[in-house]
Amino acid sequence: MSKSNELIIEKMIYVIRDQKVMLDKDLAELYEVEMKVLNQAVKRNISRFPSDFMFQLTNEEVDSLRSQIVTSKIGKVCLMFLSRMT
Repeated sequence: MSKSNELIIEKMIYVIRDQKVMLDKDLAELYEVEMKVLNQAVKRNISRFPSDFMFQLTNEEVDSLRSQIVTSKIGKVCLMFLSRMT
C-alpha cells in the first residue's frame, strides 16, 4: 500500500468508545460499493464476523461525530466498523 493510500485511510479512522473505528460510508468508499450494499452484505452474513466487529452509534454520538468532521453525510443509523490497523 502506498504512503498516500495509508494517509487517506488513516483520515477515515476515528476513536469512539475508546476503539479505532471507520464509518460505514468510508468503508464502502474503500471497497467502491454503495453504503447500502455494504450494510446489507454485512447483515446477510453477520454470522461470519466477530461479535465486536461493528456497533451502531447512539443519536448523541452521531451528532457529536457530525460536528467533529463537519459533514451532514452521516445518516441517523450509522454503523461503525472496528479498525484492525495498528
